[in-house]
Amino acid sequence: MSVRVAEKEALPVSRPKPARAAVESAVRTLIQWTGEDPEREGLRDTPNRVSRAFEEFYAGYARDPAAFPWQCVEVSSFRDGMVVLRDVRLDSHCEHHMVPIIGTVHLGYLPLDRVAAAADLAGLIEAFGRRLQIQERLTAQIAQTIQSVLQPRGVAVIVRAAHQCMTTRGVRRPGATTVTSRMLGAFRTDAALRGEFLSLIGSAAPDRSPGG
Repeated sequence: MSVRVAEKEALPVSRPKPARAAVESAVRTLIQWTGEDPEREGLRDTPNRVSRAFEEFYAGYARDPAAFPWQCVEVSSFRDGMVVLRDVRLDSHCEHHMVPIIGTVHLGYLPLDRVAAAADLAGLIEAFGRRLQIQERLTAQIAQTIQSVLQPRGVAVIVRAAHQCMTTRGVRRPGATTVTSRMLGAFRTDAALRGEFLSLIGSAAPDRSPGG
């Protein structure tokens, strides 16, 4: 199934990657910059470990949500219903300081004639989360991709997250949480639908996020 993602920035950009040896050399330089000795026993294998960890942290660049094998099911009888997926763990990294953003994603949509597998929606969050991000862009990317794939009557996405660039450095405000939302279609224009969505995620959406 061919899918057009609404935002150009939502698609991964293909660029040649440096060799692993170059990455490990850069990590050694950073270790030295802290004042440590990259050759001491506890740090000798750290450059290799960091390079492999980065492959996991930023695996989202290798996944194009538009090319997912979306498992959509035609369900026209559910046209008046609402699908909600809540409490999906978010692990991302701030593009300004490359430190963790940890939180929770809640999303909902109003099917027109098809619904998606919950695993596909979780995979969508994973693909956009495992990149260098800002929370506002991430929220918009999730919402607009669902809109492009399913063409529902409306999409709602709320992200609550703790940013370690704020909680562990700089102003150092542990417990601070950033909340972002994106409402499309009927969720944007119909206050009753927004209220129903918020009530459905209410018990699962506390005022603080995990992490931080």
